[in-house]
Formats: sequence, structure tokens, C-alpha cells
Amino acid sequence: MRGGLTEAGPTPARGYFQAVITATAVLAALALFASACATGGTGARDEGPAHSDAVAGAAPPSQSAAPTHTPERVDAVRIVKDDPAVSAEVKRELQPCAGDEYPVDVSYGDLTGGSDSDLVVNVLTCGDAVGVGSYVYRRADGRYQNVFKAEEPPIYAEIDRGDLVVTKQVYEKGDPVSSPSGENVITYRWAAGRFVKEYSWHNDYSGVVGEEATPEPESG
Repeated sequence: MRGGLTEAGPTPARGYFQAVITATAVLAALALFASACATGGTGARDEGPAHSDAVAGAAPPSQSAAPTHTPERVDAVRIVKDDPAVSAEVKRELQPCAGDEYPVDVSYGDLTGGSDSDLVVNVLTCGDAVGVGSYVYRRADGRYQNVFKAEEPPIYAEIDRGDLVVTKQVYEKGDPVSSPSGENVITYRWAAGRFVKEYSWHNDYSGVVGEEATPEPESG
């Protein structure tokens, strides 16, 4: 009956031909794979992602060695107070605001190319944090030497990509301390044992976009 034929499995001849076809296909695939590997072709292995064990064992790309020297923390307040180049007015401002907290901002960095980090100290007022003096100290012969000072408040100095950037806020008549009209920014670079003015510009706070003057290189 038809139903008996449906329940029965494939005939031996049919099963034999299917086995031969399957074996032939497998052998062809293996031959193609071996050919691709032998010729170094762009097979799936070349184009696909690397295996996890290969990634884990691969050497990382070379990178610039990060500096390992940590700047030694110093008593910046004592350095400023003992510095004869600092004015008496700034030293009077350098008093604790609360407890033993002094109004100073201290930054470490490479400005002068020395073997030790340079020290940038800004002395502020306690009430409104207005900068009254900015100084750079370079370590030489075992002590910090003053190599830059600016005492025209309000002023602030900072390190920017190896340069010394000094910002001085500008007030017009009637401006409150909290709202200056603009700022003058001067960039200095260390050269021949001193800081040399590279360029300066002015930002006007009153405009929608700050007005920037053409940089003025130091004439010598």
C-alpha cells in the first residue's frame, strides 16, 4: 500500500548514492580549504576577527613612557613668605582664611626644563579669591628660586602645555569685583634663562563673542 511505502525507509540504492554525494561534497570542501591555506589567500581566517587567545598573547603597541617622577610637595606659603622679591602687601594678604588654610593655589609642572618640577604659586584674597600675586619658582642648588613674579591684581598664572599663561582681569569704572569687563592674557616661554613674552591678547566679556587682539610677539 501507499501508506506502507511512506513508512518504509529509503531503498539501499538511494541511501548509497546519498552517501557518495555527501562524501564527495566534504572532500571538495576540505580540498578548497587546504588550497586557500597553502596559498596564503584571503580566506575567512584572514578576513575574520582574531581569536581571543591570539589577542591575549599579542604584544601591545609601543607607547610613550609616562613620567614616573611625582613632584615633592613643598611648603609654598613658607617659600613665598621667605622670598625677598615678594612685596610686603602680598605677604600681608598671605594669612590663614580659616584654621590653617591659606589662600594659595599651587601647581607643579615643567616650565624651565629643569630636572625638578617648577612651582607656580598664586596668592589670593580670602573673601573673594582675587589674585594679588603670581610667582614661578625653579629648583636649583637645592632650593627654590624666584624666576617670575607679577603683582598687579587681579591676576592669575597657570601652566598650559609647557608655557606660562598669565591672566589679568580688566575693570572699567563701576564694575563690581565679581564682574570684570574683560581680561588680558599673556603667554610666556622660558628661553635663555628667563621667561620671554611670546604673545598676548584681550578678551572682552561684554561682547557675545570675545574680541581677540592679534598676538604680539616679544620684540626682544
